[in-house]
Amino acid sequence: MKNAAFTLVILAFLGGAYLTSLDENDVNWLFFIPLMIIGFVSAFLYIRESNRAAFHSDTLQNNREIMSTSLDNIVTRLDALEGRKDRVPTYDMRFEIDRLFRDDLMQFADARNSMKHLFGIQRFADIMSSFAAGERYINRIWSASTDGYVDEVLLYVSKANAQFKHAQELFDSAQKQASA
Repeated sequence: MKNAAFTLVILAFLGGAYLTSLDENDVNWLFFIPLMIIGFVSAFLYIRESNRAAFHSDTLQNNREIMSTSLDNIVTRLDALEGRKDRVPTYDMRFEIDRLFRDDLMQFADARNSMKHLFGIQRFADIMSSFAAGERYINRIWSASTDGYVDEVLLYVSKANAQFKHAQELFDSAQKQASA
């Protein structure tokens, strides 16, 4: 159902684009309006089916575990990196960032919407605020490494570590409250 709805959204968009390109001054409304209705209804169905899957308890529990493991890995690896940050050559730090954090950052980001259902929107916002700040700092480390800014690389490793530790504290607190 989800794939069929997505396909209909694409076809409705392409059909509407085609109809509007036939004549620059006139649109064939007899065909255009039904295509747009099909597109909007299909988009609604797609969103509804996506949310239904996200609410499933197995998905929620699996995503909770993924997020917890990812945050633990990020914090552990940032602690280790902070202990040796002055021994990693500045231009190589970007490769270390990619090697150490890419997978966990992507896994957490893919599972993050489950937090809304697990912990509520406010806790989701609090956790994601700290997580996003830490992620921005990681990106800043990568950019500073590329540009050769030694002091900035060293500074932002510590800042990223503090942000991810804060995100982990908020996540752990939310898990405890949700379990109680």
